[in-house]
Amino acid sequence: MTSGPNRFMDEFARLMTDAAGVAQSARNEMETAFKTQMERVLAGMDVVQREEFEAVREMAVKARDENEALAKRIDELEAQLSEQKKAAKSSTTRKKTAPDTAAK
Repeated sequence: MTSGPNRFMDEFARLMTDAAGVAQSARNEMETAFKTQMERVLAGMDVVQREEFEAVREMAVKARDENEALAKRIDELEAQLSEQKKAAKSSTTRKKTAPDTAAK
């Protein structure tokens, strides 16, 4: 059996170890309670989860890309239509002027 200062130090070390264990348990319990309370608050606020936000964000990026591609395609088709109208107009103008020159 130990006696004297060593016994005191052993008891003190055991007391500190127990106190550290109690403090750690209290910390874990408080973290759990805080997390549970925050989850309740967020659920009541109807906040979007990160995964849902990312999914919608990806959909928006894809839709924007598709819109840009469609806008480019529309521009190309409008340019083609404009060229066709110019060609049709010039051929109509030629047909009108051709008989006039033949009559002279």
